[in-house]
Amino acid sequence: MVRTRLCPSPTRTTSPKPWTISELSTEHMSAPTGPSASPLKPSTSTPAIILCGIFGVKYLSHLMLTCMMNWISLNMLPILTQKTIKFDFCRHHRRWVAEKLGADATSKELEFTKKILSLDAKNYHAWSHRQWVLQALGGWEDELDYCRQLLEDDIFNNSAWNQRYFVVTRSPLLGGLEAMRESEVNYTVEAIIANPENESPWRYLRGLYKGDTQSLVNDPQISSVCLKVLSTKSNHVFALSTLLDLICHGFQPSQEFKNAIDALKTPDSDPPDSGLAKAVCSILEHVDPMRVNYWTWRKSKLPAQAA
Repeated sequence: MVRTRLCPSPTRTTSPKPWTISELSTEHMSAPTGPSASPLKPSTSTPAIILCGIFGVKYLSHLMLTCMMNWISLNMLPILTQKTIKFDFCRHHRRWVAEKLGADATSKELEFTKKILSLDAKNYHAWSHRQWVLQALGGWEDELDYCRQLLEDDIFNNSAWNQRYFVVTRSPLLGGLEAMRESEVNYTVEAIIANPENESPWRYLRGLYKGDTQSLVNDPQISSVCLKVLSTKSNHVFALSTLLDLICHGFQPSQEFKNAIDALKTPDSDPPDSGLAKAVCSILEHVDPMRVNYWTWRKSKLPAQAA
């Protein structure tokens, strides 16, 4: 026979049960009847569930939570998202709040991204959010000056060059790419002459003629800056690349260009009677070994008029 030791059962704490219809006081549930009866008037002590029902309480809770999150977004989230802006839910919620606030949030959001970019000038997520703010809320007035300031601080900041192109092509205040082309070409040429080894302004220069290759070929400033850089006989990879594109699209180089290219040739270059475009490709194979296969491929694909 097995004896079982009896142990006192542990004390159980019971949580209060939710209200049921039968437990509600008649003060809140019963209403006067008859033709002269007035509608039930809720008192200050009437529970929210009586006034709104269970779904109404959920809605009120959601509304209170939304207000709280809005306050957090405007006061605490700027601190948090300097490290967590890469998370989609942070950016999306912040945008949702900014849309609700409208134009009042524009300066705050631009300043918020500016603080992040001062710590990390190439933060992709901060740039993405800043572009969204400009398109959704406005604030284009000082954006070109902001890009200029960033490039003065670091002319190699390719993110600032990208943002400058975004402003020039998207801002409703500047008139579009064609209206800004002349001033932007002047600005970019100065940047190239100061730092010809910087690839960003060379790429920016081509972007200013997007969809209009003929204007790129015919603009004397483009060929002129190439010749100036080639004449220095240093840091000329991007000048050679640009010249090659010009020739392939119909540019007729002068004797000055031919002399500049002859001065850069190596002993194992193509024969003197070869075309200028082939000579440029051969020089690029030598001075840009990282992309030697690309330049060999370009040489094999030269159009008939350039070869």
